[in-house]
Amino acid sequence: MLDTGKDSVMGQFEIMRAEEEWQRAGAYSVRIQGMNRQHHISLRDEFDEHDKEGTRYIVLLDDEYPIATCRFYEQDSECVVLGRVVVLPEYRGKHLGHDVVRGAEQWIVELGYREIIIDSRVEVISFYEKLGYVCVDDSVIHSGSFDCIRMRKFIG
Repeated sequence: MLDTGKDSVMGQFEIMRAEEEWQRAGAYSVRIQGMNRQHHISLRDEFDEHDKEGTRYIVLLDDEYPIATCRFYEQDSECVVLGRVVVLPEYRGKHLGHDVVRGAEQWIVELGYREIIIDSRVEVISFYEKLGYVCVDDSVIHSGSFDCIRMRKFIG
């Protein structure tokens, strides 16, 4: 676990690379609460063909309670797709989405990838721009109930 150095009301936030099933359960828990329950996205739509062996997850913990997550998977030998960035509603506005994305980026660099692609919901493009991502083009991608724009960042 990596300590983010931030204190919370309950404890301290820690970033975990979820490599075992019990750790991935934390990522799933956040996604169920933050997307399935809040946005009424079906489990089938939230958990897609990319939630499988080889997909990597970051989980942010508050005193061992999962509060934020993201996932990434290989697109090709130099590029990964980052997504499913979710922060529980009661923890939003504290830059924790930033923390899980940065945690994923650090891991991605260590794994030797050079590019990250993300399909950003239109309403949060500025969040990713602040993290150095740029829009690929103006094409809107319809993903379930969300309109998205493809963004990318070169790293490493």
